[in-house]
Amino acid sequence: MKQLNAQWETEILKARITIYHNYDPLVTPLTEMTELWERFDSMESDHGRNDASVWKTSHDAYLAAIQEKTRLVEQFKSHNAVLRNSLAFLPTAEDDIQQPLAELVDGDKLQLQNIATDTYDLLLSSLEFAQVTSDDRAADILVGLNKLGVNKLRLPEPFHEPVDILSNHVALILREQPIVNRLLENIEAVPVAERLDDITNLLNKDQQQADAVYQRYHFYMLLFSTLLVLVLVYLAIRLMRSFTEINRVNKALQTANEDLELRVEERTQELKDTQSELLDTARQAGMAEIATNVLHNVGNVLNSVNISADLVTRKLRSSKAQGLGKAMQLINEHPDDLGSFLTEDAKGKLLPGYLNQLVDAIALEQQGMTDELAQLTKSVDHIKDIVATQQSYAGANSLMEPLHISELLEDALRMNSGALTRHHVTVVKEYSEVPRVMGDKHRLLLILINLISNAKYAMSDLSNRPRQMTLGVKIVDDATLQVSVKDDGEGIPEENMTRIFAHGFTTRKEGHGFGLHSCALAAIEMNGHLTAHSDGPGKGAQFTLQIPLKTVAGDA
Repeated sequence: MKQLNAQWETEILKARITIYHNYDPLVTPLTEMTELWERFDSMESDHGRNDASVWKTSHDAYLAAIQEKTRLVEQFKSHNAVLRNSLAFLPTAEDDIQQPLAELVDGDKLQLQNIATDTYDLLLSSLEFAQVTSDDRAADILVGLNKLGVNKLRLPEPFHEPVDILSNHVALILREQPIVNRLLENIEAVPVAERLDDITNLLNKDQQQADAVYQRYHFYMLLFSTLLVLVLVYLAIRLMRSFTEINRVNKALQTANEDLELRVEERTQELKDTQSELLDTARQAGMAEIATNVLHNVGNVLNSVNISADLVTRKLRSSKAQGLGKAMQLINEHPDDLGSFLTEDAKGKLLPGYLNQLVDAIALEQQGMTDELAQLTKSVDHIKDIVATQQSYAGANSLMEPLHISELLEDALRMNSGALTRHHVTVVKEYSEVPRVMGDKHRLLLILINLISNAKYAMSDLSNRPRQMTLGVKIVDDATLQVSVKDDGEGIPEENMTRIFAHGFTTRKEGHGFGLHSCALAAIEMNGHLTAHSDGPGKGAQFTLQIPLKTVAGDA
């Protein structure tokens, strides 16, 4: 457990220096430590040690330390993710100023050179501050921000927005870096290892007491052995035949020793086989996690497939085409006098009008079934895209294509339409004018389907007010596409906000904790981020997806 604790701290430091963006390694050591602790606690309960006050005190101290460390790590993940994002974007923001600045031909060259130098110095100060945080470097950054603000007024209007973006990211780094450092210090200060040492010391004391008892028994056995030897010597003097019995015992011991060596070899081979099985199990566990993620995403789309198939089935069962058979039956009953039947008989006169109405009704049914089959085909294609994209996670780039984001939202609504209708959810659409954008259709659709499905589940227990979901689309700062899904459901407690996107975390009994986690990873893979906001339990929640805006050439 101490090794896992040290590994945990190492993974935290790796996340601090951005070796990777996946926070799963921060969860695995804690999970393994929890499983080991449960095994250890069960063993100690069987020995009755947990009833002792000193054991209970040590156990409670360890549990309190691990709980505090978990809380601090969750806070660190949240703040470090925001900080890493700004640090990664900082050079791009600086280039957005330096490149147009170098192309200016009008103005004071010396002044422009000073502005470029000040901007580059601010970038270096921010990066140095991220590596070595100190008050002096913070003061340098504040001075650089002030200079940048003054330089902004000297520059033309097109430079103001890039300057503001750079200033905002630098200010965020100035604010978040000390918080991340403080969290790292607090995490390091949590005495998990010391609590484990206390428990180890208690175990050592028990072992020492057991060794002392063993030593006394060993002395008694030695004394008994001595007496036994004396008796054997006495018997040897008296009975020479005892030599035969001794030889027989020696042969038996030799046989037992050979048998023991054979059992040791067999046990060693069993251990090697077990190690090989464990390696296979670890590989299968990784495959199972990927399969679970695919099944979760496919399950959301299968709801739409089931709804479309059910609608087509019901339309076929109640099809107006059955009336065609009845009409043909009337015609077949008058093969010889069909003309007089259609012109003179009361039923015959109604038959042409009925057939015309029947043709219109069948055409309408065919159009409806064609639309549903098209939706069914689109859902099946999306399932194939989910599987193909999951297979490409090993390193293939995502497919970027022109998209109408409003149409993508409508597709996601259609794939959830059955559940939304069944739960009486009203959808409010607040779509701003957004041109076609270049994006990963599958990842965006995966996120939208999950967010709409989660919003529907969040309102499933509402009975005192209407169930309303609001979908919003707009462009932020001319550089970011923002899509939001808001519900009036059960809301999110504050203690869950920092782990809402963690792998395996869920508040639903039937939930698995894969949906939001996979959505957050998909947003990161599109160079964006997914955030959640809630004013508390019972006050609803809003999930917001922001990705860089890439418009299609000629549509901007």
